[in-house]
Amino acid sequence: MIPPRFDVTPEQIDRVVATFYAAVRRHEVLGPIFARHVTDWPAHEEKIAAFWRNAILYERSYDGNPMRVHMAAGDVRAEHFEPWLMLFDATLIRTLPQPQARAWSALAHRIGAGLRMGVRDLREDRGAAPILR
Repeated sequence: MIPPRFDVTPEQIDRVVATFYAAVRRHEVLGPIFARHVTDWPAHEEKIAAFWRNAILYERSYDGNPMRVHMAAGDVRAEHFEPWLMLFDATLIRTLPQPQARAWSALAHRIGAGLRMGVRDLREDRGAAPILR
């Protein structure tokens, strides 16, 4: 059994995910994007909670490909990750003790950086010639 990345419970993960998506639905930029793609919020939140339980607790309950999902959405842009991470950080700070919030934030920022780079490279720069120096 692999120890968790940091000390957080499945219930805390569920609470963070629910709190975060309640805020997403109210967000002026992110809300409309999510509204176009999420028709079943409880199912979406359960899938995302499973993602985080896998990433943090090493549970094997998540089956998905976040990059593929973000690319398939068609309207997710690299600049959307900054407000997403800011909102996620605010949720972590409000929901968890500081050590867990910091640890989870660091993980979210690493994952977000990878997704942002993938979205930028695979969608926004497609067909652009590389800049060689």
